[in-house]
Amino acid sequence: MHISVVYALPQEQWLEELDVPNQATVEQAIQMSQVLSKFPDIDLAVNKVGIYGKLVKLDQVLQKGERIEIYRPVPRKPRDAHAVDDKKERIRAKKDRQKAEE
Repeated sequence: MHISVVYALPQEQWLEELDVPNQATVEQAIQMSQVLSKFPDIDLAVNKVGIYGKLVKLDQVLQKGERIEIYRPVPRKPRDAHAVDDKKERIRAKKDRQKAEE
């Protein structure tokens, strides 16, 4: 059965298409691909995996033509990052106003 395994980094996308036996699981397909040797930072206990954008467990049985996606951990939520930047800007503006009043 033909499937693909993908992993995307900020500057590089990796894709491998391979044939796996019927009833192969997501984890077995990932092990059969070269992704773990090419990217040793992938830890299947940490990295989430999905099929076409939907999270799945490693023991899910694959269907013909599916694309396994290995997701990188997000360091922080984008919304939180903006909130931190906004707070820093407010603190900076407050300090500037205090200096101007002196």
